[in-house]
Amino acid sequence: MFFLRRAKPLPGPEDALPGRSQEMPLSEPHQVLGSSLRGPFEPGLERAVFAMGCFWGAEKAFWNLPGAHTTAVGYAGGHTPNPTYQEICSGATAHTEVVLVVYDPSRLSYAKLLQVFWEGHDPTQGMRQGNDVGTQYRSAIYSYSEAHQQAALASKELFQQRLSQAGYGSITTEIRTAPPFYYAETYHQQYLARNPDGYCGLGGTGVKCPASPLVNE
Repeated sequence: MFFLRRAKPLPGPEDALPGRSQEMPLSEPHQVLGSSLRGPFEPGLERAVFAMGCFWGAEKAFWNLPGAHTTAVGYAGGHTPNPTYQEICSGATAHTEVVLVVYDPSRLSYAKLLQVFWEGHDPTQGMRQGNDVGTQYRSAIYSYSEAHQQAALASKELFQQRLSQAGYGSITTEIRTAPPFYYAETYHQQYLARNPDGYCGLGGTGVKCPASPLVNE
């Protein structure tokens, strides 16, 4: 997962790889939770998508939360339909590595997901996380409702205040309505459950994030 190079600029739709119409084949079920990765999901469950660097460690952080129904890693935020890992690493798809979290809001709040997101990585680094450099490592929150969108923006402001007090720069996280989510290859799914000693390059700043005032606990 190491790409020690300067990140390329994001390509526009006309410059991105063409991709394909076929969805990525997956092995089921979730290696830890035993749930389906694709669904269909039960009524009442909600979705969230986060990008915080290498998706192996990011997924583990979310599947460990009580109330998480399933998690899956994939690609989002770019132009290429159903990309492969090699394609997104080329920088020619504009996708970033993301984690889909399907959760029970009666047991796990969106505010808690936001705290795990902000505290689990350094959102001020642009197209990188630590030694992982590339467009696929940029930070993002993709929301499925206006309430979640506003909560994410409010939490960004609160966390920025804490980061600035600690001497960090400006948050570069992209926050917008969820674009299409494309599942990554099976060998990436729950990678650290399959490979307990596998690489995880995530590291937070040590700064604590207050809960967003716009989301019920």
